Amino acid sequence: MKALAASIEEVFREASARWTLVAYFALSSLFILVFAAAVNLDIVDGALAGARLFGRSIDLGGRSVDVDQLVLGFESGFSGFLYLVGTFLALFATAHLVPRLQEKGTIDLYLSRPVGRAPLLLSRYLAGLLLAAANLVYLIGAMWLIVVWKTRVLHPRFLLSGVVILFTFAALLAFAFLVGVVTSSTGVSLMTTYALFFFGAVLAAHDRIAAAVSTDASARSIQALYWVLPKTAELGQATVALVAGKAAPDRLAHFNAAGVYGSTALFALVSLAAASWIFSRKDF
Repeated sequence: MKALAASIEEVFREASARWTLVAYFALSSLFILVFAAAVNLDIVDGALAGARLFGRSIDLGGRSVDVDQLVLGFESGFSGFLYLVGTFLALFATAHLVPRLQEKGTIDLYLSRPVGRAPLLLSRYLAGLLLAAANLVYLIGAMWLIVVWKTRVLHPRFLLSGVVILFTFAALLAFAFLVGVVTSSTGVSLMTTYALFFFGAVLAAHDRIAAAVSTDASARSIQALYWVLPKTAELGQATVALVAGKAAPDRLAHFNAAGVYGSTALFALVSLAAASWIFSRKDF
């Protein structure tokens, strides 16, 4: 247990020493500062009397807008943006964990310790999740506090968006680990994982794509791919729905939560198991 804890601690030390940790949180801080400076609201008696976004005034047509509804709509919409930013930043900060582990000299040091290969790999995976979770708490928490400060409206559901983002990242990181074990390349891990993200989003339209192809075999292949790969588009919608609360079901009537979360979790488990199996038998 101590060896595994030491392995997790070393991931954070490595990220700090190589400036990855600093860059990760610096980029998040930049988003927070831009957000704080860009949104200016004029609140009068609990209603929005005026607003400026990125220095430009928003025409309200002389009407006062209910602040509570405005904040709910704004937070639900912005959570979709955070879904992309949070996931992409987290992958960029952690895709190196396996390739660097397999570098000559580094892997020799780790394998000399009384820790099995599979637990070693899983400890790196857990460290990646903890690193991403810490940044999500910082990024989402700071933006939520800014909204509360500027509007005096509390919507704690906005904080829960980080749970879905972390779940999505966990699935993608498992795939990145599998690619990293096979290729020992950070670049390849990033490119293929980002491609998986976008391909999974495209497959949200699997019914229309399957109907457009010329053969039944192609249609079945598309349907199979949809259920095998992570549901990145649906998880983005789930992030928005979680924040929006009651406003979401009409727009997401097709959303199958059990299928989306279950199949994505299964993909992550299979990817991580395959990565552990290959890593355990790899010749260094």
